Amino acid sequence: MILRYAITDPSHYTREPSTLKERLFTTLSSMRVDLICLRDKRAPNYSEPARSFLSLRSDFPDVKFLLHTDVALAARLGADGIHLPSHAFDRIAEAKEKGLWTIVSTHTLHEAEKAQREGADAVTFSPIFDTPGKGPAQGLEKLKEIRDKISIKLFALGGIVTEEQIEAVERAGADGFASIRYFVPPMTPCKEI
Repeated sequence: MILRYAITDPSHYTREPSTLKERLFTTLSSMRVDLICLRDKRAPNYSEPARSFLSLRSDFPDVKFLLHTDVALAARLGADGIHLPSHAFDRIAEAKEKGLWTIVSTHTLHEAEKAQREGADAVTFSPIFDTPGKGPAQGLEKLKEIRDKISIKLFALGGIVTEEQIEAVERAGADGFASIRYFVPPMTPCKEI
């Protein structure tokens, strides 16, 4: 069964801790999610929403909770893991030393192979399908090529919003898929961002 990886975005979930927690609870209660990452590249104080995010772990013990980029914070707050951007391969060893399950964003075969060599547990490879602001889609054939070259977990990312796309990436050999928009329950978008 394909793994389902929800990635948050403040435009859908907000930065305000109690609203963030409420919206995440809705998502995690209404959909199957195996992993979830609190992604907010511009939060002035990422630790506040991170604490609220991680407070949901006791309600959803089967979900792996990941923070984005900040290895020290993830370890200090007891996150299950970390999602590192493609420019942070040098942080993989540190994350692993701190006991964090580690996934790295990749966009090329070279990056996926490097993440594996450096000890990552998994990679996202993107964009598979067209997605706003992310450049041309790499497609399913490229995803298959990556699958054939690495042995760590591979998550397809980028433009995955339908069950048909999920089935297609699973047929291409992905262990899982990651998405922002697929996991957003119907709600009013946040205006604070």
